Amino acid sequence: MALHNMTFTFPGGSAGSIPKPFSHTGVVGSGDLEALFTKADLKGGVEAQVTTPVRGYDAVWEKVLGRFVAESGLSDVKIHLNDNNATPFVVTLRLKQALAEAMERGEAS
Repeated sequence: MALHNMTFTFPGGSAGSIPKPFSHTGVVGSGDLEALFTKADLKGGVEAQVTTPVRGYDAVWEKVLGRFVAESGLSDVKIHLNDNNATPFVVTLRLKQALAEAMERGEAS
């Protein structure tokens, strides 16, 4: 099975980057998704990379990720998602969980 890779870039917000160098949340399992947030100098932007076995939903991914970036206000963060058929609702929940864990102060998990 060939995996489909997508990369999206978004303008960042005023909330800034995450305090940790990186944060990892979730597992790639049936209907689920793994999220990795990495602090990066992206001149205020956000880059999101998605690896998924599902093709044809690029516009849906872009909309879900764009909404998340806009609502979170993040900037200077790379988001890498490894997907295994998660629904947009699950993607949104996992992103919010990943953000909450990434914003915790302390050592990278």
